[in-house]
Amino acid sequence: MNKNWYWLAAFMVIGILLGVGVLFLITRPPKGFPITLIPAPTTSPITIYISGEIMQPGLYRLPPGSRVNDAILAAAGFSEDANSEALNLAEILEDGEKVDVPGIQKPLSTESITRSANQPISLVNINSAMVNELDSLPGIGPITAQAIIDYRDANGPFKKIEDIVDVPRIGQVTFDNIKDLITVGTSP
Repeated sequence: MNKNWYWLAAFMVIGILLGVGVLFLITRPPKGFPITLIPAPTTSPITIYISGEIMQPGLYRLPPGSRVNDAILAAAGFSEDANSEALNLAEILEDGEKVDVPGIQKPLSTESITRSANQPISLVNINSAMVNELDSLPGIGPITAQAIIDYRDANGPFKKIEDIVDVPRIGQVTFDNIKDLITVGTSP
């Protein structure tokens, strides 16, 4: 029985030493320097203004890298009179940009044609028009009007009205809507 007390005493001493060792490891101060965590960088959203034939025109905040299609979706989609073909839905938006959704030009009724037949139609000369004149054309907003002027300044005057489709942001649908309202200023 004496041997059992020795073993019991030995296990108790070992247990106490292990407990003191674990307590020492837990309570001692850490070595080295603390790590400082830096928050991940956040990007500021862009603000755009969308107007025209859209369900909910207004200001919208979108993530950087958003496209025109994202702005259309944020504004609850096109209205039923929107000309969605006139926009490049894949174009990347920039902060402060205005997106103007043009409408589909509806054919004039015969009554309105009769009333306006006596009034001369004032055509917009795309070789000399300023931004406000070009902006008055259906489907042409201020950004597209400025693109027409920039293209004209870089490439010289338009030789025929069909040349306007070479301007970025103007497609065949937009040209079809404005072809009867523009001129290059040459007389027959």
